[in-house]
Amino acid sequence: MLRNKQQYAQITAIGGYLPTTRRTNADLERLSDTSDEWIMKRTGIKERRILEDGLATSDMAVEAIKELCATYQKDITTIDALLVATSSPDMPMPSTANIICDKLDLTQVWAFDMNAACSGFLYALDMGAALVETGRYKNVVVVGADKISSYVDTTDRSTNILFGDGAGAVWLEPSKETGVLDALLLSDGKGIEYLNIKGGGSRYPYAMENWDSTHRYLQQDGKVVFKNAVTAMSQACQSLLDQNGLTVEDVNWLVAHQANKRIIDAVGKELGIEEEKALNNITYSGNTIAATIPLCIWEYKNQLKKGDLLLLTAFGAGFSWGASLLQWNI
Repeated sequence: MLRNKQQYAQITAIGGYLPTTRRTNADLERLSDTSDEWIMKRTGIKERRILEDGLATSDMAVEAIKELCATYQKDITTIDALLVATSSPDMPMPSTANIICDKLDLTQVWAFDMNAACSGFLYALDMGAALVETGRYKNVVVVGADKISSYVDTTDRSTNILFGDGAGAVWLEPSKETGVLDALLLSDGKGIEYLNIKGGGSRYPYAMENWDSTHRYLQQDGKVVFKNAVTAMSQACQSLLDQNGLTVEDVNWLVAHQANKRIIDAVGKELGIEEEKALNNITYSGNTIAATIPLCIWEYKNQLKKGDLLLLTAFGAGFSWGASLLQWNI
């Protein structure tokens, strides 16, 4: 049985933003030892968007929120909580959410960042939903945004082929119907060495003696991440369906973190979900970290029907992972 709640958090609007600059596979062929054929076979990515120098994660988030408000006629001044999932904040402090408030002229808003890497949007969505369910907040905006290109070594073909920039946002409001139904979110810390950005924190500050310049870049052991991602996302999805008395036949759409087309396909196969039910926009967006799930939903919003059951799942650094059940009501 689906969990009964006195009040649900319902997505009533969604917005997105992708930078205009494209980094194509042809561009990467000039930067490192790779090829379009090699990249497409291993990732399914043709191009990724790159935010221009001088702009930051907050700028993309602002554009996504503005797009959301314009499309759905939302009054931006009514936002009372803002949660931003990101691994690439504008600066260590203040929070990117705080900076967004300043840029949107929002005052007296509970605003903060959440870092769960590629799982960040699902973590933030669940917390945002909880704020609405308690009745303490009525207009909660949840953003997933990353300018991850700032941390990518363009000469490293193990990472430069994957990552791009972008932002997605959703507006949550209370509903007596349904909305965010349930979530299963987990972390174990066992994957720190396999996916990380070491530099810039208190452990590896930029000013340390014997600074290792590679610490400023995202590092990934692709094989380890691939194997763990498929297993963790598949198990989380199945466990969440089981605890809600559902089967894959009840799911209209699978929206997996857009890390790699092969991972998306493998998760769908493990769950037994038809390929056409697995949404993906990775070919022309790449892996935008916390932004992938809201951006994917945003791009397919006109294909979704009211009442559709969406199964969301993600896996990221840490490791952190999980799944969420969402009934679409726009």
